[in-house]
Amino acid sequence: MCQINHAPRILFVHEHFGAFGGAEANIRITAGELKRRGYKLGLLYARATGKDAEAWRGLFDEVFHLPKSGVTRGVQAFNPSLIYLHNLGDLTQLEELLGCGLPVVRMVHDHSMYCLRTYKYNYFTRRICKKPASLQCIFPCLASVVRNPGGSFPIKWASLRAKQREIALNRQCDQFVVYSDYSRQELIRNGFDPGRIHVHVPIPCEGEKAPLSTFSQANIILFAGQIIRGKGVDVLLQSLSKVRTPFQAIILGEGNHRARCERLAQRLGLADRVTFKGYVSPDQISGFYLQASVFAVSSLWPEPFGMVGPEAMRYGLPVVAFDAGGIGEWLINGENGYLVTWGNTDEYAARIDELLQNKDLGRALGRNGRDRVNRVYDSRHQVNVLEGLFGSLMSVPRNRSEKIPAFSI
Repeated sequence: MCQINHAPRILFVHEHFGAFGGAEANIRITAGELKRRGYKLGLLYARATGKDAEAWRGLFDEVFHLPKSGVTRGVQAFNPSLIYLHNLGDLTQLEELLGCGLPVVRMVHDHSMYCLRTYKYNYFTRRICKKPASLQCIFPCLASVVRNPGGSFPIKWASLRAKQREIALNRQCDQFVVYSDYSRQELIRNGFDPGRIHVHVPIPCEGEKAPLSTFSQANIILFAGQIIRGKGVDVLLQSLSKVRTPFQAIILGEGNHRARCERLAQRLGLADRVTFKGYVSPDQISGFYLQASVFAVSSLWPEPFGMVGPEAMRYGLPVVAFDAGGIGEWLINGENGYLVTWGNTDEYAARIDELLQNKDLGRALGRNGRDRVNRVYDSRHQVNVLEGLFGSLMSVPRNRSEKIPAFSI
């Protein structure tokens, strides 16, 4: 049995060590703010990404590799007061973690916990799914047949029974944190207690001191994120082929859809106007924001939030995005950018044209976006409330079968 230490020691548990995507960005922001407040932080992880490792190691007082044989040894070595669980796909390890007798707060970053395909949209039609995990996942959705990257066969069978067990295990966590009300509703749809689900989106903000984009004459359209099918870079390219105003588009990021998108850019005649830069570290990306005139979010999958949009807004950039998932909770159409009808490339192109042709409009929308991010998502305020949630759990020892009181964020 793991022993509770009442000192402020938080153990983060996550699949990855190092930069990778939105989940890792959230961990870096939250851990950095908690460390500044004097918390002792540990990280129990399964795989290193090889990116930004030095910065990550500086965030945590102790780092433990998650052995396949179990998690108890790592938990006992750090002796935390609370476990902040992020992504953990191994159900045996999850069950062992829940059995440590410590309060567990589960940060739900995406849809993988309750979706067999993990991304809540149909691979073939790209239509967004609005159903809970059930027999409908097998038929008519066929979500039980999934991609098998790196396997000897390109597809594999995903077990609905295993997914239902994963949902049941995760329901045992004491509290849940999500990025948006959209994600909150997905958890409720899958049987989670609404009184234990809280929206938390920390974004580092510098207020009015933050530098603003120059809206350079190059008319730069910027995309940053993983280049995978759900992020819709191919649909962004189709939209860009319809933009009439001269522009330069910069695509930052890596992913298994990159080569296909590069070929598509060639076919659409965009090779001289679209540049794929690959992975850019968080410390280098600000230079791209400061030269851009529009930030493009082209996701077709239902983004739990779409963190890259508000991050771009910190630089006073207007955002153009498809209305998918939680994006409409931070992108207010006509106020801080444009929320485009899902998949409508003509409308997307027209909105980009409008912003490139009217830089004063773009600056006005961008300032509105920065004001909103500073007001709503500043990481110091957000972590204040998360800290209160942690404190309420650490101060009242109890067994996991008890009814957990709601905590309002």
